[in-house]
Amino acid sequence: MKTFDILSFGEPLYEFSELPQGETPTRYLSGFGGDTSNFAVSAARQGAKVAMLTQLGNDVFGDKFIALWQQEAVNTDFVLRHPDAPTGIYFITHDDTGHHFTFYRKGSAASLLRPTDLPQAAIQQARLLHTSAITLAISDSASDSVFAAIDTARQHDTLVSFDTNLRLKLWPLARARAVIHEVARLVDICLPSLDEARLLTGLEDADAIADFYLALGVKHLVLKMGSDGAMYASSDQRLRVAGHSVDTVDATGAGDCFSGAFLTQFLAGSTPADALNYANAAAALTTTGYGAVAPIPGRNRVETFIASLS
Repeated sequence: MKTFDILSFGEPLYEFSELPQGETPTRYLSGFGGDTSNFAVSAARQGAKVAMLTQLGNDVFGDKFIALWQQEAVNTDFVLRHPDAPTGIYFITHDDTGHHFTFYRKGSAASLLRPTDLPQAAIQQARLLHTSAITLAISDSASDSVFAAIDTARQHDTLVSFDTNLRLKLWPLARARAVIHEVARLVDICLPSLDEARLLTGLEDADAIADFYLALGVKHLVLKMGSDGAMYASSDQRLRVAGHSVDTVDATGAGDCFSGAFLTQFLAGSTPADALNYANAAAALTTTGYGAVAPIPGRNRVETFIASLS
């Protein structure tokens, strides 16, 4: 029996985001990050029934994540707590070239997760298991856990979605390419960003990139193209939607917001075109505020924004 729409599997990171300096010393806004946690909040705010699968430290940052997810109606029954390892943290700084990340995650609780730690029932109960390349990259045991989770999902008619979030500070491109593309062969829905896909495939053209991933075995390819919009491709359909012009101040987590919104709509039965349009609007709105989680819009705001465009 499927009791959840989505089970999101990955590492949460507590966030400290640099605020505009103005006339004061540099200050940081504390908040929440980690791609699969951002994704889970996005999906929950759009109305999906979501659960989180991860391991947190037995520390104040882990407590804050539990409180966040419970506040956002994200189920925490499958969240493990490590007695010694910490919850990871990171800092966001800004300059004329954009935003930059500094991570403190080595030896984090999530990176110590092993395949034997996985709650099998959680995967069996989900309509869709979502994970990312960052989860693959943080440690060998976490990578093995992703493959084990996908194997369980395939045995229990649980769909699998995969974000290729590429972080070259975590692993070299050659290894990332090999592992990410091996996972892509196993999943139903793959959601790369265009800049990452160009690095991973060596291809420039969006259609060629789509062809590449479909040839690997991906059934539904969703290519995130930032301000240029997004593209959907399957064996029998291909379409694009344009980006939206908004007052962007911080693009942190926009891709995670997009993925959560798209997959919520996709699971609810929306056409790929409608799901793309909805996710594109949600991602645009989230760039109008600071931090990865706080500005993620809820369904009412997204629908109001879409209605204002017609």
